[in-house]
Amino acid sequence: MHFAELAAVRYSVRNFLEKPVEKEKIALILEAARRAPTAANRQPQRILVLETSDDLARMDRCTTCRFGAPLAFLVCYDHREAWVRDFDKEHSGWVDASIAATHMMLQAADLGIGSTWVMWFDPAITRIEFKLPSYLVPVAFLPAGYPAPGSIPSDQHGDRLPLDKLTAHGTF
Repeated sequence: MHFAELAAVRYSVRNFLEKPVEKEKIALILEAARRAPTAANRQPQRILVLETSDDLARMDRCTTCRFGAPLAFLVCYDHREAWVRDFDKEHSGWVDASIAATHMMLQAADLGIGSTWVMWFDPAITRIEFKLPSYLVPVAFLPAGYPAPGSIPSDQHGDRLPLDKLTAHGTF
């Protein structure tokens, strides 16, 4: 499948089979995160793989948005490793972790694995449940697995702004 087709057909899956995801496919998804571009190649993304019933129960205490997935990733970044822009001290951690998560979701889709970006979670509870050190910042959960029969994109999946609303040449 060409990239444009993959990007068009990938959607947020909210109904999963109980079938576990093979280790080889998990490794490929994680490799996609490893290869993701990051500011100054600092690679601050850190990813927890959640596949045991205990891991998933802990996730369920952080968010109601697991959707029955048999696998999830907790995408974080190490704020000590993130690049910092000199002008205003903005750091790249959120962006770097988000790029890595996007690569993961697209790689998963290419493998027939569905996923969903979940930012609706309690960071304080997440820190406690997963014993995150203070330097790790949780960005998103990615529930993942094989889509259940009848799983379809949300009604809003195809709603996209026209390109001229998103782009400009020179200035806005």
